[in-house]
Amino acid sequence: MKILIIGAVGQLGTDLVKALSTHDLVVPDRKTLDVVQLDQIHQILKSERPQVVINTAAFHQVDQCESEVSTSFQVNSKAIRDLALVAREIEAVLVHFSTDYVFDGQKTEPYSEEDQARPINVYGVSKLAGEQLVESVWEKSFLIRTCGLYGHAGSRGKGSNFVETMVKKAQQGEAIRVVDDQRLTPTSTEELARKTADLIETSHYGTYHITSHGDCTWYEFAREIFSLMGVKVDLTAVPSNQFFSLARRPSYSVLDNHRLEEMGMDDLKDWEEALRGYLGSRMK
Repeated sequence: MKILIIGAVGQLGTDLVKALSTHDLVVPDRKTLDVVQLDQIHQILKSERPQVVINTAAFHQVDQCESEVSTSFQVNSKAIRDLALVAREIEAVLVHFSTDYVFDGQKTEPYSEEDQARPINVYGVSKLAGEQLVESVWEKSFLIRTCGLYGHAGSRGKGSNFVETMVKKAQQGEAIRVVDDQRLTPTSTEELARKTADLIETSHYGTYHITSHGDCTWYEFAREIFSLMGVKVDLTAVPSNQFFSLARRPSYSVLDNHRLEEMGMDDLKDWEEALRGYLGSRMK
């Protein structure tokens, strides 16, 4: 199968390249294909004519989205609609990644794909708009919501990921304060890429939640990182209101892989097991 991956050098894209290595992969760099440039999308997709287009590109600096609203919607909404239109034109399946931040965090049990999305920040609104625009123009699409990503390539747009940030702070001997009133599911990009590779072999299009199993607060996530590393740090749990941020964050954004479970495909690891594997492999 010929698959074009947008953002192949990013944190998730790197693991997608590995998970899909047996396929014919097209991996244009950003100079060749920038998702906000419709003429580039037309040129590359029509010349390569992939059977599947996977988009990992996004404007995901959550606080920055609050002050750069136009850019947020240009990248996370309009560009995704343009991509879906061209994918439809060449009959290519589209895979697009979304976020747990489409929910408001008012629930106390995991959100399923059927729950109503009510984002509380610009980033979440722009990502939800992107989902809805794809749904409005191209039925052969997989919309994948995920949560708390970390991977070996790091998150280049943010400069790192949470695990690597905690490791760096521990190595520098810093006192570490982490919020303990926002609950999530840390998810390995390796696990997400593996399951995405399985999903595109089906024709069961639509919206999916794909995360590791279980949940924790950011503080509990940090505590587990240091426990698995066997290091002692000065770690303190604090409420989120002790950190200034432009964007509101949901206090609970745990996702339920309901559709995967219905299809007998929900074999993702518990978050602690996936984290143990990640830390073990990075130390080799």
